[in-house]
Amino acid sequence: MKSKGRVTKRMPREVRERQMLDAAVEVFARRGYRAASMDEIAELAGASKPLVYLYLNSKEELFSTCIRREAEALIASVRAAVDPHAPADRRLWNGLRAFFAHTAAHPDGWAVLHCQARTHGEPFASAVCAMRQEIVDVVTQLIAATAREAACAAEPDGREITGLAHALVGAAESLAAWANTSGDAAPSEKETAATLMNLVWAGLGNLMNGRCWSAARG
Repeated sequence: MKSKGRVTKRMPREVRERQMLDAAVEVFARRGYRAASMDEIAELAGASKPLVYLYLNSKEELFSTCIRREAEALIASVRAAVDPHAPADRRLWNGLRAFFAHTAAHPDGWAVLHCQARTHGEPFASAVCAMRQEIVDVVTQLIAATAREAACAAEPDGREITGLAHALVGAAESLAAWANTSGDAAPSEKETAATLMNLVWAGLGNLMNGRCWSAARG
């Protein structure tokens, strides 16, 4: 005699994988790569440990997949916010706001990228470096566009622009880490972006107008 019990639909694989990855990001952010256990990840995802291994293979591959997913999401947010037809200052402002909004909305993902992945060597560090370089490339293009739009007489050379881009990205990373660990005193993403925008835009304005600091002046 056949059972007349309710038939439950099987969860689509992509939904189940997303649940597993969400759980893994949370556990890796809280525990770190080495202390995180597949048992805890499976329990948080509501799945069996063998199923996690079946879908996502080893712990190392799972961590690598988390890094790639979080990096791609961050880069996509920044790129989507930068309107290529807007003035240079608005492009930079919108890019900064998108960066800080995303890192604030996904603190576990940012912790995995900024803290955990960098401290465990290869292949994790390379994935984070690739993400960082992509963001640096976007910022480099924005600074170069700013120089062109300003029609400054002494336009910075390529090496200087790249250096400025690295400095800006480093400052943004540091501010995001600070904002995400400030608890109730954390500034909004708009306030954080304004802090960095004021610093950067004032410096770029001086640079474009030929007012460069020189150690020889002292």
